[in-house]
Amino acid sequence: MFLFASNCAAPPPSPPRPLIGGPAVNEILKRAQAGDANAQNELGLLYSEGRGLPQNYHEAKDWFKKAADQGHANAQVNLGTLYSLGRGAPYSDPMALFWFQKAAEQRNALAFAKLGMMYERGRAVPQSLIEAHMWYSLSIAHGEKRAVESRDAVVIRMTPGQIAEAEERARKWMPKQR
Repeated sequence: MFLFASNCAAPPPSPPRPLIGGPAVNEILKRAQAGDANAQNELGLLYSEGRGLPQNYHEAKDWFKKAADQGHANAQVNLGTLYSLGRGAPYSDPMALFWFQKAAEQRNALAFAKLGMMYERGRAVPQSLIEAHMWYSLSIAHGEKRAVESRDAVVIRMTPGQIAEAEERARKWMPKQR
């Protein structure tokens, strides 16, 4: 009998992905099908992240769209993100911009940051560090701490006059009246 020793150890098992489980998913699905925008957004997230359901960006987009059409700001950001990445929806910066703007009108902090990114990179809008700074500043003011790094990266490429203009625009910004 021969014994072979190996220095190759099996990799440690990866931690299991958290699953919501059948009953919880079924409850969210039931509420989403009944038209609950929060549940529709949550179902979109589950599909988008592959949490409790198989990952399916097309399904995610459909559920985000239903909630976004009802004015759900987080769903509008999520839908815009899918368009900006071309996941489950055709890649479309103009559509991403449209949905980010809808959410920004509701003072959604993440939408402000997404608009900052659009202006910083010139995606569907003319590139503008002043506009990027303004949107990142609004995002920070509304609680999105992750936007600090993005704003700081823009600041180092701006003149003091541009920074002052961006700060003034942020102070004066108001959503469009409907």
